[in-house]
Amino acid sequence: MEMILAFLAREIVKKYNPKIVGITGSIGKTSAKEAIFCVLHDHFRVRQNIKNYNNELGVPLTIIGSESGGASPVAWLKIIAKAVNLLFSTQKDYPEILVLEMGADKPGDIAYLVKIAPCFVGVLTKISPSHLEAFKTIEAVAREKQKIITHLGKNGFAVLNFDDERVEACAENTKAQVISYGFGEAAVRALDLTEINEQKELVGLKFKIQHNGHAVPAFMPGVIGAHGLYAGLAATGVGLAFGLNLIEISEGLKKYKAPKGRMSVIAGVKDSLIIDDTYNSSPDAAMAALDTLKKVNIAGIKRKVAILGDMLELGNLTEDAHRNLGKKAVESGAVLIVAVGNYRKLIADGAYSVGLPESQIVQFENSILAGQAMNDLLQSGDIALVKGSQGARMERVVKSIMRNPEQAENLLVRQGSDWE
Repeated sequence: MEMILAFLAREIVKKYNPKIVGITGSIGKTSAKEAIFCVLHDHFRVRQNIKNYNNELGVPLTIIGSESGGASPVAWLKIIAKAVNLLFSTQKDYPEILVLEMGADKPGDIAYLVKIAPCFVGVLTKISPSHLEAFKTIEAVAREKQKIITHLGKNGFAVLNFDDERVEACAENTKAQVISYGFGEAAVRALDLTEINEQKELVGLKFKIQHNGHAVPAFMPGVIGAHGLYAGLAATGVGLAFGLNLIEISEGLKKYKAPKGRMSVIAGVKDSLIIDDTYNSSPDAAMAALDTLKKVNIAGIKRKVAILGDMLELGNLTEDAHRNLGKKAVESGAVLIVAVGNYRKLIADGAYSVGLPESQIVQFENSILAGQAMNDLLQSGDIALVKGSQGARMERVVKSIMRNPEQAENLLVRQGSDWE
């Protein structure tokens, strides 16, 4: 089925010739995809990845415009029929632009996906230790991720996060026009950040986008912490590549909504707040989330709590990464650390090693047990960061402590019957 879908998707791309925006990186892909879609969709016919379809099946399905057939042979036949119909008829409203998140779990994944969907714009968000059980080294991760821009022609655009040294180094390996973004030396920069909040409610981040000597005010609703703006900066770079001006881009960013499980703020029990970052985790992503916890300053918050699950597929970095996670959580100002999963003792050891008393470190074997206990552990005025890899299932903790659990299906990741 994979080969059939790949062939059909490739032929559809050849026929309709949409401009393809390919997005990859160790963290921040989905947030960038959402922001890019917001910037482009008022000006072009745009389709983004269906759900989190970013692999060898998901990307072709998005090109075809269908969800997975699951275990149903009939459903897969209907998908093939739809693809064939696209090839033998002409769909006048087929998207002008496809915004495609492209994931890489192993060497060769990005190369495979860009053969199906060659990009006009390649976006590279960050290169950090992830899937090291397959890649072995971060250098191997970098070699794979940069294929999102090395295949581009001279008329294409490489939109690169220059705050990441490894991403910046990739600029030398593309023929495309480079649009850099970041908070440091970059073509697209964010200035004058101001966090807008009301009593116990985050509203978003106000800032200025600067490019080519010009700056315009911008706002991204629901974004917490400076690193949340990277999605908006990447989207600005893509908007510029498609000829939009800064005012048009700023208007698009106002419509941004943080994807589920990516630093989204949810009301919690006992008048608490939850920062839900449970979609996945890696060392860099976890450190960035804890930096945000450290800096967050919402009126009425009395205590910071870090609820941290396993980070998976780190190979020989596993022990150091989890101990450092515990240390960083203390440095972030968390006065209660809840360590969850197989590596909970390593997280706890890290927190204890930098002076947090054992009485303020709690360990649980899994997220179900942690969720059951958190109702007693949380206090009024707490803000709790919940973070962990997909396999840790930390969204279960969020569901246990959110004020309105009946909204879980709309607000949390992995709520379908297949996950339950």
